[in-house]
Amino acid sequence: MNFIDLKKQYSILKDQIDANIHAVLEHGQYIMGPEIAHLEKKLADYTGRKYCVACSSGTDALLMALMAWGIGPGDAVFTTPFTFVATAEVISLVGATPVFVDIDEKTFNISPEKLEEKIQYIKANSNLKPKAIIPVDLFGLPADYTKIDTIAKKHNLLVLEDAAQSFGGSFNGAKTGKFGNASATSFFPAKPLGCYGDGGAVFTDNDDLYEKLLSIRVHGQGTDRYTNVRIGLNGRIDSMQAGVLLAKMTIFDEEIKARNIVAEKYNNLLKNKLVVPETPNGYISAWAQYSVLAKDSAQRTEIQNKLKEKNIPSAIYYPIPLHLQEAFKNLGHSKGDFPVSEAMSERIFSLPFHPYLTDEDLDFINKTI
Repeated sequence: MNFIDLKKQYSILKDQIDANIHAVLEHGQYIMGPEIAHLEKKLADYTGRKYCVACSSGTDALLMALMAWGIGPGDAVFTTPFTFVATAEVISLVGATPVFVDIDEKTFNISPEKLEEKIQYIKANSNLKPKAIIPVDLFGLPADYTKIDTIAKKHNLLVLEDAAQSFGGSFNGAKTGKFGNASATSFFPAKPLGCYGDGGAVFTDNDDLYEKLLSIRVHGQGTDRYTNVRIGLNGRIDSMQAGVLLAKMTIFDEEIKARNIVAEKYNNLLKNKLVVPETPNGYISAWAQYSVLAKDSAQRTEIQNKLKEKNIPSAIYYPIPLHLQEAFKNLGHSKGDFPVSEAMSERIFSLPFHPYLTDEDLDFINKTI
């Protein structure tokens, strides 16, 4: 059994994917070929944004937005410690300081109430200047942008939606990628919309930000490739990856519906055995992962061992919260600082999940558990 079945998806789209890749081989514009502009238009239309800038990864998508805003040393950027390292990593890369905020125990997303408290604390007790918030739409479920936007406006903070796991989901009728002053997503192969390598995109409605993002994506380029008006990076996506994504977008909405059906079946099977994920009213999750909670770490280990015996893969997202990672030891955190994140990391694990998971597979997983 596969944790994610990309081969099944490829078998459905094989002719179209092969044709799109072959078209790139024919025209030979391997970097920033015509597929890029086509993809950006489709992605912007899909999210309802004015602009999309496709780039080399979800990490670079976050980084480019922070660079374009001029965020740097002395600035505080608020985010969650219960996420992949890239979210906080980019804050450090621009020289700013990640300020962690604990999560809601039901959604696993940043707690708006604790966010407000942390902003007030930093303003009163730190020399850092609050500049931005990076909410993470964890496992595919959007964060609460109604509350987050209210807090951001109150404190004059920018919002950068980390939609790396949630592309295809929605909140109160709006697609992910639409929230905040800018949004970033990832097209890593395992994501709901994934290419066959690394890729990402930034979304915004702001004209000035869009122009800066275009420049930053290509080494701070000005009027031509040998005129550099700012420090940038090599953030380009290649044409073949764009071709793969264009093919996958033709069935993407169908796959999102299928993901939600599979998740509902999982919930019905497991709700009396484990703590299953909740999708609040007004939300549609993209279900990047299907993650459940055991009662404690011992039960999690027992279940994972039994799954392994039956050749059923599982994974833990995330075993060590970011505030306890060595990379962020300079922030001075210790165990107990973010109790909800720490408790979740000891209980959470993810089961095989993709749109093509069969009822037989689900029954087998359920019976094993």
